[in-house]
This record gives sequence, structure tokens and C-alpha cells, in this order.
Amino acid sequence: MNRRHFVLASGLIAAAVVLPLTGRAQVKPGATAADVALYTGADRMEKLVAGAKKEGTISVYTSLQTADIGRLGVAFEKKYGIKVVPWRAGSEGIVNRTIQEARANRFTVDVIETNGPELESLHRENVLQLVKSPHLADLIAPAVLPHGEWTGTRLNVFVQAYNTRLVKKQDLPKTWEEFANPKWKGKIGIEQEDSDWLAGIFNDIGDARARKVFRDMVTANGMSVRKGHTLLSQLIVSGEVPLALTVYNYKAEQLKKQGAPIDWFVIGNAIARPNGIAVARRAPHPHAAVLFYDFELSPEGQQIIANLEFVPTSKKIDTPLNRMPMKFVDSKVAIDEYDKWKTLYGQLFGRGR
Repeated sequence: MNRRHFVLASGLIAAAVVLPLTGRAQVKPGATAADVALYTGADRMEKLVAGAKKEGTISVYTSLQTADIGRLGVAFEKKYGIKVVPWRAGSEGIVNRTIQEARANRFTVDVIETNGPELESLHRENVLQLVKSPHLADLIAPAVLPHGEWTGTRLNVFVQAYNTRLVKKQDLPKTWEEFANPKWKGKIGIEQEDSDWLAGIFNDIGDARARKVFRDMVTANGMSVRKGHTLLSQLIVSGEVPLALTVYNYKAEQLKKQGAPIDWFVIGNAIARPNGIAVARRAPHPHAAVLFYDFELSPEGQQIIANLEFVPTSKKIDTPLNRMPMKFVDSKVAIDEYDKWKTLYGQLFGRGR
């Protein structure tokens, strides 16, 4: 299923309508996610921790790599004593499972941590819960959605990356037009499904220039189209793809720090997309869910995200990465115009392998 199919899936998931608690109202036994997530009393944190300790565990559906979600989970468990049980899959698999479980009235997930467009799809399916977190005020504007049912915790920043043994830094292109130089023949790669990146580039440099740039590039030098950002990064390291146009900066940084022959650069503005976190509307462990949500948005959680080489969305975390010039891809555009950009992507770059 692609993103558009998720959005067009028939029917909405039934959800209990619960009036929000405000002020210092007590969170009742058997509280729903709405009871907990909308509570704004001064004793909010005290209630979250007490309730989460009674619940004892939290189920997290995530597309983060196992080591990455593991770092967050270990820190959360150490701080609060709440067991984190992750289920990892690709973002589309997470959406599919969450919707299927909701339609079957099987509510097993507490927190969903994945890509922005997929979270936006789940918002449209009415399976997410608005959370009034005190940490929202600390985040950059693109991370905070008007509906409030998911929040950006980190940015996926698309960058260009290269094998440092095969490509000299001084030879790197400084403009998109330079990729049409014959010296790049057979040396350029791209991920198969980065149509949202393409939408961002077109918005940044203009339709006419973008079409000419990529057509000239592919006509002159070809394009190796590969499925999976991790795979593409590994192919750069091996030298099979000496230079790639769409690599996630965090993966290049992680591999670089491990001693791999890879580095990254940016032509013009980096294209970025918020990825984030949401609480399930029918979370079976609502206190633990909201507590984990707050933890990932807090300075402590955001610093862990930064330490993993992601770009955090909190303005309280200062890294060189979040000072890069960026253009943001709207997750709604990635869904509503999915067919348009997917078709153009295939026309420009061809099919992958």
C-alpha cells in the first residue's frame, strides 16, 4: 500500500469521545488516552509517572533502526522503570498494521514513531490522539502540526553523499548543473522512492530548472536507482555507487563515525522532512504513552536524538546540523500529491533495482 491508498482507505476508526480534563482535575481510574493527553494541571508529570508505573509497560511501533530506538528505550526505562516493547517495521508496514488492528478492535499499540507522511495518514484515519505537551513550545514551527495529533521529533535531512576514496572533496559539484559533466558517467545513484525530496527540490529551484537539471544529468551520465536509504549508503561505502543524491544525513554521519569511507555535502538548500511521534487514541497504557511522548520531546530525549546524528526539532538543542539552510517538505503535500511526484520521479530517473 502506498501513502495515497492509506489516505483513501474506506471508513473511519470509531473512537470514544472523552471530554478533556483541565486544571487540577483528577485522572480517573481506567483513564483513556484523551483523559491523560489533554490534562494540563500543575501535577501533570506526577500523575503521568504514577500512572505509567502502575501500567508497567509501553508498546512502541517504530521505523527507527533497532539500535536507535534501543538508545531511547533504555534511557526511558532507566529514568522511569517502564518497560519499552518495540515492534519495528517500515513506515508503510506500521501504518498498515495500526489501521488493521484498529478496525478489528485490537488496540495493542501505545506510541507510533515513524515518518511524517505516514503519521499524517494515521491522523486522517482518526487513530491518533491530540497531546497537550509542555515541550511543544520548544520546537521549531515545522514540527508542530495544527491538529496536534503527531509531532516532529527529528528531521530526515536529504543530503548528497560520496565515497571519499573514489571522489575527491575538491571535485564535488557545487551546482546541480555540474552533474551533467561526463566525468560523472556511471557514478551517480539515487533512492527509488524519494518523490517527496523531488517535490522539495522543485519548490526550491523552480519547475523548469529542476526538469532540465535532472534530464540533462540522466541523459549524460545515467542513474543507479536503488531501494532503501540504508542500502544506498552501504553501496557508497562499498564503492558500487560512488556518489548519491538522496542519502539521509544521519546515516552518512553514523557510518562516517564508524570509520567508513563516506562523507556528505549539500547543494543549495537541504530538503528536510519532519518525522515524529504520536500517541494512539486507544492506547492500552495511556500514562506510559504520554510519558514517552513527553520524554522524546524533552531536552533529554532530544539530546539523545542528536547524539544518534539525527537533527532534533527542539530549539534547546544546538547542533551544526540544525543550522543548515533547509527547505521543508509538507507531509500533506507528500500524501495529496503523491501520484504526481511518484510519476514524475519515475519519468526522470527510471525504475530501481
